[in-house]
Amino acid sequence: MTIYDIAQEVLSCKVYPGDPAPAVQQLAVIGEQGSVYNGTSFSMCSHNGTHVDAPAHFIKDGKTIGEIPVETFIGDCYVARHAGEVTADDVRTMLARAAAAGAGQRLLIAGPAVLTEDAARVLVEEKLLLYGNESQTVGPENAPMAVHLILLGAGIVLLEGAVLTDVSEGKYLLNAAPLNLARCEGAPCRAVLLAE
Repeated sequence: MTIYDIAQEVLSCKVYPGDPAPAVQQLAVIGEQGSVYNGTSFSMCSHNGTHVDAPAHFIKDGKTIGEIPVETFIGDCYVARHAGEVTADDVRTMLARAAAAGAGQRLLIAGPAVLTEDAARVLVEEKLLLYGNESQTVGPENAPMAVHLILLGAGIVLLEGAVLTDVSEGKYLLNAAPLNLARCEGAPCRAVLLAE
C-alpha cells in the first residue's frame, strides 16, 4: 500500500488573500524558567492550508463541520488531472472514469484547475459527497462565491488546498477527516490518499 500525504504543512501553508496566517507561540521550553516540558499554542483561520468547507461557510442555515457525518470525508475517491477551466463536459468525463473505477462519490482534481458554474451544477446532479482541488478555493479566486453557493447549497463538502502534485489519476481511498470543530463552517485536515 502507498500512502500519499496530500496536506500542506500548517505553519507554512498557503493562505487565501485576506485571511490571517497561522501563528505560533511558545508557552514553555524545557530548561527555561524551570519548565520540564515543551508547550506551544497556535491560532489559525479554519480555511488555511488543506481544509474542508461545510455548507455553513456560504449557506445561512447550512450544516456545520459537526453536523456532517465523518464518513463523508472518508471513502473511495477518484483523482483526475486538469489545467484551466473545468467545463461541464470535462466533469462528465471525469465522473464517467470515476464511476468505472468504482469511486463516483468523491472527486479530486489535480492541477491548476478552476471549476466553472456549469461544471458545479453537474456535480450537484450527480449527487457528489465531496469535491476537492489544489487551489485554496473552488471556482475563480477573484469570484468564488457562485461556485461555492452551488456546491455547498447542495450539501457537497469541499476539500481545498490539497497537494496532489505527485498523485496520478485513478482510484484511491481518501481520509480527509477534519478537526472536530463542531460549530465551525470549516476546519483544517490532514488529508491522505491510500493506493493498493
